[in-house]
Amino acid sequence: MSKKTLVGASAVAGAVAMALSGATLVASTTAASAKEKCYGVSLAGQNDCAAGPGTTCAGTSTVDYQGNAWKLVENGTCATMELPGGRVGSLEPLDRDIPA
Repeated sequence: MSKKTLVGASAVAGAVAMALSGATLVASTTAASAKEKCYGVSLAGQNDCAAGPGTTCAGTSTVDYQGNAWKLVENGTCATMELPGGRVGSLEPLDRDIPA
């Protein structure tokens, strides 16, 4: 194999690798954008973030369905989730089930 052919093959392989990694990035970005923050739907300690005053972030909610703690859910499913006690999720923080 000549040096010119080897360089050409390397260039093609590099271009293919870049194209594949770009496709993966687009797929990951699309998947991430298909989620929304839904407040009041996580179990204690299973929130993704924002668990209100006195807490830090992920996994810090102390009450099931804590209204000011959110979890990422599929777009369009937040308000239609079936939760115990007639609760529903919200795209905005809720005043219910806040620990004392």
